[in-house]
Amino acid sequence: MTTGPTSPLDLITADTLLSDDERLLRDTVAEFAGRELAPQLNTWFEDGTLPVGELAPKLGELGVLGMHLDGYGCAGASATEYGLACMEIEAVDSGLRSLVSVQGSLAMFAIHHWGSEKQKEHYLPGMAAGTTVGCFGLTEPDAGSDPANMRTRATRDAATGDWLLNGTKMWITNAPVADVAVVWARTEGDGESGKDGYSGFIIDTNTEGFSAPEIPRKLSLRASVTGEIVLDNCRVPEERRLPGTTTLRGPLTCLNEARFGIIFGALGAARDALATTLDYVSTRQVFDSPLSSFQITQAKLADMAVELDKSFLLALHLGRLKDAGELKPHQVSVGKLNSTRVALEITRQCRTLLGASGVTLEYSPMRHANNLESVLTYEGTAEMHQLSIGQALTGQQAFRNRG
Repeated sequence: MTTGPTSPLDLITADTLLSDDERLLRDTVAEFAGRELAPQLNTWFEDGTLPVGELAPKLGELGVLGMHLDGYGCAGASATEYGLACMEIEAVDSGLRSLVSVQGSLAMFAIHHWGSEKQKEHYLPGMAAGTTVGCFGLTEPDAGSDPANMRTRATRDAATGDWLLNGTKMWITNAPVADVAVVWARTEGDGESGKDGYSGFIIDTNTEGFSAPEIPRKLSLRASVTGEIVLDNCRVPEERRLPGTTTLRGPLTCLNEARFGIIFGALGAARDALATTLDYVSTRQVFDSPLSSFQITQAKLADMAVELDKSFLLALHLGRLKDAGELKPHQVSVGKLNSTRVALEITRQCRTLLGASGVTLEYSPMRHANNLESVLTYEGTAEMHQLSIGQALTGQQAFRNRG
């Protein structure tokens, strides 16, 4: 049997459920991550920076940017293969997987799914190659879980037919270094039945009226570039508007695509934390015995390994559903809620087994835990996914306070 990065912790031989091609892709991404990403990760995290312009072309050459999309320079890989790639990249750091998923599952997917043929041909090949970096602007300072209340507006210039965008987006990965931004805005009288709609616009970031200041002093996802998007009468021609949607279904479809990668990705962080901890407790001497020989240590390790294996089986099942075209939004919520919860608990527990050593960058669990605090929140908070699952169970929507 071919063994891979999961094998030291694969108590249930789940590796055998993967095809030869899936294992080959996973191992190829793992080898790249170990060679190109891991050696510099602690420096990037400590400095609170990431050389996106240097890394994106390498990731493009590897073929992971928009890898689950077809055509336009994209690899056309399966959803499961994409998930496995996310797992190996996030085993190094969640910030790196965020770079990949924002580029491929948000910015590129929005253009691929909702864009015109001309837009796809113009933007996607460069984005797949990593020579064009993208970002995705939906979240606002006062509109996170409730995008219907976004304040960013797009108004039509009657004289030219262009759109003038005004508003602010917040917590946007890649924004300060992006070449192109997919930004969502409210449009007047342009939705169904002439009501206000919601449209996506492709904006070259050198456009007048567009700025993207970086958000400093983060305690999480430090190996990632995060910023605002400020739109001040930013003029966008009609030909840069995504023609495929005028409702919130547009951005929400993109978010579901990105959430899928997190289902696998967060487990990569947990796996790395557990592998690091297993190595540590095997060599750390306590009362003249290795820490791994104590009952409480083994109980903690056993519980974490079981939860990790169970979560991987769920992720793999959801990947098979997605590849069959049968994955439903609430099932994505099940996966995202489970993986982020389990991964965060594992990384925290691993830190306790490392003792004081666990608070340094020499060991990965606390860094992973810090990152996963963000992953738990973005692409839908844990509470919103609970409500999505609750709606599937009861048929009742509880997203709004009806009192």
